[in-house]
Amino acid sequence: MKLRSALLAATVLALPFAASAQPVTGLYVGAGVGVNFTQQEALKSLNFPTLGILVGSNTLSTNLKSSVGFAGVLSAGWGFGNGLRAELEGNYRNNHISGFTGSTTSSGIGGGTTEQKYGVMANVLYDFNGISPWFVPYIGGGVGYVWAAEKFHAYNNTAIGTGPGAIPAGGLNINGNATKASFAYQAILGAAFPLPMIAPGLAATAEYRFLGTAGNRSYSARASIPTASVPAGLSLGPSYNHAFLVGVRYNFGVAPPPPPPAAAAVPAQAPARSYLVFFDWDKATLTDRARQIIREAADNSTKVQYTRIEVNGYTDTSGTPRYNQGLSVRRAQAVAAELVKDGVPRNAISIQGFGDTHLLVPTGPGVREPQNRRVEIIIR
Repeated sequence: MKLRSALLAATVLALPFAASAQPVTGLYVGAGVGVNFTQQEALKSLNFPTLGILVGSNTLSTNLKSSVGFAGVLSAGWGFGNGLRAELEGNYRNNHISGFTGSTTSSGIGGGTTEQKYGVMANVLYDFNGISPWFVPYIGGGVGYVWAAEKFHAYNNTAIGTGPGAIPAGGLNINGNATKASFAYQAILGAAFPLPMIAPGLAATAEYRFLGTAGNRSYSARASIPTASVPAGLSLGPSYNHAFLVGVRYNFGVAPPPPPPAAAAVPAQAPARSYLVFFDWDKATLTDRARQIIREAADNSTKVQYTRIEVNGYTDTSGTPRYNQGLSVRRAQAVAAELVKDGVPRNAISIQGFGDTHLLVPTGPGVREPQNRRVEIIIR
């Protein structure tokens, strides 16, 4: 019983979601915010052209280590109604560079060293509709460009180079602020949670996005050494980012679910027509006037659509209840026989006797009342 009740409750709760968890069709917009993790980025080279010094990756063996940062996404797209969507996305990521790992040349990094990324991506996604009334999982991928803005403030702890132009240990301080564009690609895994109780077409989203950049990025900077300030260049390897986002999506033009159909109007029943046939005291025989009324009832039954014809017999209170019950039945049978004689099908007629229990004129016991000695013909 508990399981059945739980299933019933789950079904009732799912109904508003099921009605709205429809494929995305037409224009939609979305937004998401969350956290971004950047994998360690390789410092490929340091170049001091005026000093004739180029330190390559084999010598450096250095990676930039970043802390958890912010990620934000805005998108606009079009749903084709079959699960496929295409969208344009603008994204932003900001991570603080917290230090170096595996360094043989540089071992310190100053405050304010950050990496910001601005991207424009074209994505194609596919929604797995019909899996659940509560959520719609989706996957996707995209390509585009990302502009990585690097702000450096670093120093070395190891001598660089040899001879007259060598930089002694602890004597290098690199400062720079530059932006470079790179081809980028991403993979998307997410789920949408319809919110029809707030607005048709509105859904909450939860996503994981992997964003990678291709190739090395070269930046120009200034290097402060004990004897001068000289131009410097450094090259970073590809960037790999992992973002976890929550957000909202709104599909324009989604009509609210239609209201439940109005209950079909029950056609009003045609009013029943009744005819009264009266009898003499203690009699079940028909008078001429009674036959005339029965003929009128039979004729009128052919002019209307009826479901049944009731013939109910009654008596006054002058006899015993048992006797009166039998007399009322005999009177009803006499009227029914006359109806059949006048053309009414016998199977359309129902006969009942009520004795002295339904008086047209209320009286005490033992009273001869002509209006209570009757049969009522009701055409329904």
